[in-house]
Amino acid sequence: MCFSCATAYDRMVSPYIVHAGCSLGAFSKMRQRIVPQASGAVAEIGFGSGLNLPYYDAARVERLAAIDPDETMLSLARRKLAGQELKVDLLPARGECLPLESGSIDTVVVTYAFCTIPSPVCALKEIKRVLKSNGRLLFCEHGRSIRPFCSRIQNRFNGLWGQLAGGCNLNRCPKQLIEAAGFKVRNLQHEHFPLHLWHLGAHFTGEAELAADFTEAGSPQTA
Repeated sequence: MCFSCATAYDRMVSPYIVHAGCSLGAFSKMRQRIVPQASGAVAEIGFGSGLNLPYYDAARVERLAAIDPDETMLSLARRKLAGQELKVDLLPARGECLPLESGSIDTVVVTYAFCTIPSPVCALKEIKRVLKSNGRLLFCEHGRSIRPFCSRIQNRFNGLWGQLAGGCNLNRCPKQLIEAAGFKVRNLQHEHFPLHLWHLGAHFTGEAELAADFTEAGSPQTA
């Protein structure tokens, strides 16, 4: 959804709900696990209100392109930039159309954004485009539960949840999306949310690199 077409709820209420929810300790624990690994020229897709900023290692990051389509979220992030050692460029843009040169990024960071990006398949194609050949995708996401009862509830209430939580989807499978886009996932870890957040399914954290056995069309090469 473009910002100019968003409802008053989308502009004035939803961003603050999402910011508050994603500030909870269960999320912070996972951010701390994955974000410090970023190095070189970094792009964060779905930067939001800047909740990852405290976890970047300024000694390892040359620059950070902070990308998000929501102007309200970026205004919240802007308040956190004063005194930051990181060189941060706030870029209002969608994950499906990144304002970055091809092959210019060492690390792409995505935390709790593949659930919200309208077309994660297109966003992953863009991530492939901007990454250097030896670049990495670091991700931290929630997704479909491996528990059958929970996954059925996620499917049933996915639409309503998305309306309340800024377009968030409960039932996407981040690992499958990433691998289908031509990445090789490594160091995958997953664990359940605490009981009061059971509807979010499971955390998935890991890193991914471009798979050598995939063509640009995204299909496995054959001999």
